[in-house]
Amino acid sequence: MPSTPPALPEHGPIQRELSLRAVVTGTLLGILLTPSNVYAGLKIGWSFNMSIIALLVGYAIWQGLARRSSQGLPWTLHESNINQTVASAAASIISGGLVAPIPAYTLLTGNQLDALPMIAWVFSVSFLGIWIAWYLRPSLLNDDGLKFPEGMATLETLLHIYNHGREAATRLKVLLGAAVLSGLVKWVDTFLWALPRWSPSAHLERLTFTADPSLLLVGFGGIIGIRVGLTLLLGALLAWGGLAPWLLGEGLVTLPAGSTGPQFAALVEWLLWPGVSLMVCSTLASLAIRLWALYASSRSTGAQAWRVPKPGPAAGFVLAIALVVSLQALLFGINLWMALLTIPLAICLAAVAARVVGATGIPPIGAIGQLSQLSFGIVAPGQVPINLMSANTAGGSAGQCTDLMNDFKVGKAIGATPHKQVIAQILGIFIGSIVGVFAYLALIPDPQTMLLTEQWPAPAVATWKAVAQTLTHGLDSLSASIRWAIALGGVIGVLLGLLDSTLPAHRTRYLPSAAALGLAFVLPASVSLMMALGAVLTWLMSCRWPSLTERFAITAAAGLIAGESITGVGASLWAMVNG
Repeated sequence: MPSTPPALPEHGPIQRELSLRAVVTGTLLGILLTPSNVYAGLKIGWSFNMSIIALLVGYAIWQGLARRSSQGLPWTLHESNINQTVASAAASIISGGLVAPIPAYTLLTGNQLDALPMIAWVFSVSFLGIWIAWYLRPSLLNDDGLKFPEGMATLETLLHIYNHGREAATRLKVLLGAAVLSGLVKWVDTFLWALPRWSPSAHLERLTFTADPSLLLVGFGGIIGIRVGLTLLLGALLAWGGLAPWLLGEGLVTLPAGSTGPQFAALVEWLLWPGVSLMVCSTLASLAIRLWALYASSRSTGAQAWRVPKPGPAAGFVLAIALVVSLQALLFGINLWMALLTIPLAICLAAVAARVVGATGIPPIGAIGQLSQLSFGIVAPGQVPINLMSANTAGGSAGQCTDLMNDFKVGKAIGATPHKQVIAQILGIFIGSIVGVFAYLALIPDPQTMLLTEQWPAPAVATWKAVAQTLTHGLDSLSASIRWAIALGGVIGVLLGLLDSTLPAHRTRYLPSAAALGLAFVLPASVSLMMALGAVLTWLMSCRWPSLTERFAITAAAGLIAGESITGVGASLWAMVNG
């Protein structure tokens, strides 16, 4: 990525920034793309930034209409920015808890929130994050040490579209072609003929080593890169090819009599513990190193590491606090004073997440969630609702805060109006909360039997559930073998987290990715294998055709993800209506 983006082109007047068509376009794209992230989050624990898809589609539609009509208004740079802000805010709603603490709460307590309370909760924690970002905006955007790489990538794409219009049209064709192909494969597999899940032997099939005909997984593999892809492959071989047979041989895991096919559910009950320990310890260690580095660099330059935000309009912030506190009490029976305690913690951790994202481009939402779980585990030990849903406040707020800070970075570069971006973000989370909740309920009508299975591994749910169980019941409630596995996974996680944060970049690329290594313990081997395949294929293409891969790889991968996930959500709705 170039250090300075291309020059800004001259486009339409600024008063067409928060236009009706920009808001409607972003809303429609948000409705279409939000289920994709819910689907992917439950499937593999990762989501996709939808800004680039929104930019391509919005530009192609409106600029195409403007060219065909002499009376058509050009689709301005600022309208594009509002469009992507609304759409990406909607799609990022999963950080509000839909694919992690909310399902984990249901699994541990047996209580399933109805649609309306769930919408209100997801909206409220995201709404709080928006106002935290508003108050942090002046100090963080004026800090020269915070580059916000993800926001700069969106800015570069935005400017590239306006400087090379035909390229945008070509990318859109690639995006739509990949989406149609992926959706067609999913439709055939669901409605016409179940595509074969081939395995070399019955023994390997029991260990989940099968071929998964999912182009979504191949698409994600193309995005995550060769390092993460190969680490997933290594983790699958260690967990499902090495540990799983040993567990069965030693009698530490017993399969049901006469069982055939992949035995994911039985094996993952043991394997998730070292995997979760590795992920949590590595992310917390890495977060600590990054924060110390930020503090040290601020001291060396004489800048303030943490500035007090300037006063601003307080009504939205007060409303957000009132919503979050009252809903904790009404929905989960949490004491009001304990609910109030979540607010300062959420503000502090969202500020931490925003600074880390500004410096590295990596949103530490998982680490923020687990850190808040640990905090409430100390303050209110043994209370599952507090451990999960009060911690959800910090994680959800951090997710929306970092998403909006990246949008603020884009807006500052193009001269956008901050309060109009806030309005767009609020509209986005409103739409995303409604669509995301109904997508979740359509996909997972029965969390107790559907989640943590081969079809829905839900690794983020497994992580939140495991941490809550450990903090609630203590390590003594686990078997000795699991406690040793947790300790070993934690040591390896801390070591990898420290190395990843301290070694120079040219050396860390040879290290296994700690997050991917732990994730491979929670995902079926078939999922890790297909994502590794996507990463390897994209890497091979980049070696042979570097320019072509740079132009179209991410776009094609996004299409594969969107096509399968949208079709998968549609198939679930069809089954619900006709069931």
